[in-house]
Amino acid sequence: MKLYYSPGACSLADHIVLEWIGKPYEAVRVSRDERKLPGFLKLNPAGAVPVLQDGDWTLTQNAAILNFLADTFPEAGLGGDGTPKGRAEVNRWLAFVNSDMHPAFKPLFGTLAWLGDDAAIEKGKGVARKTLRGMFERIDAQLAGNDWIAGSRSIADPYLYVVTRWAKGNDIDLSGLGNLENFIARIESDAAVQRVLKAEAVAS
Repeated sequence: MKLYYSPGACSLADHIVLEWIGKPYEAVRVSRDERKLPGFLKLNPAGAVPVLQDGDWTLTQNAAILNFLADTFPEAGLGGDGTPKGRAEVNRWLAFVNSDMHPAFKPLFGTLAWLGDDAAIEKGKGVARKTLRGMFERIDAQLAGNDWIAGSRSIADPYLYVVTRWAKGNDIDLSGLGNLENFIARIESDAAVQRVLKAEAVAS
């Protein structure tokens, strides 16, 4: 398998999962500029990471890739506890991170530039930070009594870790969220996660 990633992007989640699985894979670093080139656009017309190649088959979209990896390597135990309800819990929190939290960062990543007004842009960023604070409070409540977001370690956890990294880099208030702090410490102490952070040259 071959994973195309950009350092610190949401593809970090797939990179961690591949390392947790422990099977051979190749990780290919792609810069923002390289994602606009014809060769990469053939893989993903959206010009986005992650992209996963398995032989002559190419898969895009983070949630799809993470679920494919969980299904392809069930022995890794990253898709839930083996029951339909357990799998649904994993996908509940994966969907929350992918569909609710990830898009909520867009105002902080420059999507409000079209407004052309600094005050309006900052107001939009403030709304985004407040919205995300509420989402992280929900995550913190879910982590009460749980080491991992769906109970057992799963494909949802690295994606949650990615957005907490983004939160720290975008002045989102995470104070008082002790369960989330414990989660971050737990995942960052993992040897596989440390290997991926080193490979992507991003700080923990």
